[in-house]
Amino acid sequence: MSDDAYETLAGPGEARFEVRGSEFIGRARPVETLDAAEAFVEEVRARYADASHNVPCYRVRERSGEGHFLREYESDDGEPSGSSGKPALNVLQQRGIENAVVVVTRYFGGTELGVGGLARAYSRAVKEAVDDAGVTTREPRTAFDAVVDYDDSGTVRGILESAECDFEAAYEERVSFAVSCPRDDAEALKERLRNATSGRVELA
Repeated sequence: MSDDAYETLAGPGEARFEVRGSEFIGRARPVETLDAAEAFVEEVRARYADASHNVPCYRVRERSGEGHFLREYESDDGEPSGSSGKPALNVLQQRGIENAVVVVTRYFGGTELGVGGLARAYSRAVKEAVDDAGVTTREPRTAFDAVVDYDDSGTVRGILESAECDFEAAYEERVSFAVSCPRDDAEALKERLRNATSGRVELA
């Protein structure tokens, strides 16, 4: 495992419980990009627009030259300042979880919980959603495009299917493969593609 490996969610997770009549629903998702995190926040806000609050938090890795930095975000979404967004984000920080987004939806039940009660409820919703999702260790990944003529597309697809990578193919005038693989494997995979196509593959 490389020094740059990180903890993230193994999949989606959800938690539901009631506190003094208020319903709390935590929804957690692994994400690869800031755009994906923000899109999930907007999706939950739109779908549960009838809720009293939709409190988001996320921690997402952003590339910066050869390294990376963490983009963190939280919002109280109308709850008392510091009562919800910060406690929610704090769970991800304490557990060292990155490339993850959580939105906690609250339906108000008529009884005020106070700042302390809210902080406990929101942090519990994140903890339980994360536990439901599970945590896994991920190696940093590299994304690249491989473009070939149709004659080489079967060869390239076969190599990608046998490698530890994710890819999507677009069949247009030529065939483009959008590839994502562990960063430590990227150069060897590119070399395999070059050799198999006698250098005809275009890598970007």
